[in-house]
Amino acid sequence: MKTRIRLWLLAGLALVALIAVGLVLQGINTLYLQLSWYLPYWIVQPVFLLIFAAGALLLVQLAWPWLRSAWEARGRPAGGAERPAPTNRRQAAAQNLAGIDQTLERVRDAVEREALQQERKRMAAELERGDLVIVLFGVGSAGKTSLIRALLQELVGQVGAAMGSTVQSQRYRLRLKGLQRGVWLVDTPGILEAGAAGLERELLAREQASKADLLLLVVDGDLRAAELEVFDALASLGKRLMLVLNKCDLRGEQEEARLLQLLRQRSRGRVAAEDVVAASAAPQSVPMPGGRPLQPAPEVEPLLRRIAVVLHADGEELIADNLLLQCRRLSQASRSLLARQRRSDSEAIVDRHMWIGAGVLAVTPLPGLDLLGAAAVNAQMVVEIARVYGISLSRKSAQDLALSVGRTMAGLGLVKGGVGLLATALSLNVPALVVSRALQAVSAAWLTRIAGLSFITYFERDQDWGDGGLQEVVQQQYDLNRREGALSRFLEAALNRVVQPLQARQPSLAPRPPSE
Repeated sequence: MKTRIRLWLLAGLALVALIAVGLVLQGINTLYLQLSWYLPYWIVQPVFLLIFAAGALLLVQLAWPWLRSAWEARGRPAGGAERPAPTNRRQAAAQNLAGIDQTLERVRDAVEREALQQERKRMAAELERGDLVIVLFGVGSAGKTSLIRALLQELVGQVGAAMGSTVQSQRYRLRLKGLQRGVWLVDTPGILEAGAAGLERELLAREQASKADLLLLVVDGDLRAAELEVFDALASLGKRLMLVLNKCDLRGEQEEARLLQLLRQRSRGRVAAEDVVAASAAPQSVPMPGGRPLQPAPEVEPLLRRIAVVLHADGEELIADNLLLQCRRLSQASRSLLARQRRSDSEAIVDRHMWIGAGVLAVTPLPGLDLLGAAAVNAQMVVEIARVYGISLSRKSAQDLALSVGRTMAGLGLVKGGVGLLATALSLNVPALVVSRALQAVSAAWLTRIAGLSFITYFERDQDWGDGGLQEVVQQQYDLNRREGALSRFLEAALNRVVQPLQARQPSLAPRPPSE
């Protein structure tokens, strides 16, 4: 039954199409006959072709917005918002990576785009990796390297050459019993070291921490102010974090218990109490009368057991969380890069329109400066800015938007205030006979700049003026552009682009005498 209905519909559409084609052909034939009746035979065909071409051009112009929208829709994923929701974190990370590809296609800066693409490739490989990554973090004297050595000795037996102070990130792979995945222990350079080299090593350590599945912050006592700041930064990464109190052999059991309790209180709400663990990675030797000093074995078994429990219970979730977090950060970085590009392109559009308008007014000044009357001119600026942000805006909508900004500026008194501000500045630098002509052009350019920057803010916020509304955005741009530095840069450009050409047209004008 459904097939029969579909066939009838197709037949009906075909019949309508044939009738439409017949009417068009009949109209073309009638036009040709009418031209043959009124015009000489030798001119009928050229006139007919000219009329036909004009009609075709008009039809294409009318249909162009629809054709462009249909073409752009081909490049978007089918369904748009109907894309199936991810069922797990890995699928969510994969969707984020696909979104990053679409964003990077619109980025022109080759260097920054290549850097993000390399990171995107690394993240794609991370989606398929099988190992867990544990990164140790801490000051140089906390004993991170000794702790890794002790863990390796506990798991794999004899370790090769002694490990010294870490100046670069080092990785060690091992396996835990009962865990299908391998484990990487990453030793990072010490933090809070003085000098430029120390700062560079700390940045490297923080970069490694951002890629970890599990973080271990190694301390040798209570969290000092600088360490507490580092702890807050690590806890804010959104990763599983463990606190390791090292060098417990240097203090008694009561002092160890007190420090563990203190660390658990300081980290409450961000680190589970059982994830604050004591260890002694390199116990001091004990002198023996008449013999060689006794070297106690490292005490890292409680830490190792806790790591094993965490990885067995939550290892898959830790990997998935880390992948999703890194993908989101990379996605944010790519969107920020595109936003900077769009901002730069939009500001160039504003700059071009404001000086074009100023040049026109300088040559043919209007009876008075009326920003509302310039709304039609600013509408083209709005259309171009919207296009930068991937928005197709009709001419009518652009004119309405430009008109609303112009009315707001006038209602807030910014037009009058701006003209007065610029009049004072120009009167100090420009001959009196040129001031009146220059003032209108320069004022129009400055107010167009404020309006244009307001439009940019509107599109940056996804066509939303924000909680404060249009008035707050316009007032904020006005205040920013009247600051001494911004206003000085604008006036310098205005003198070169507007005032000096006007002075060149008035060679007989004497320079303005200096004020007493």
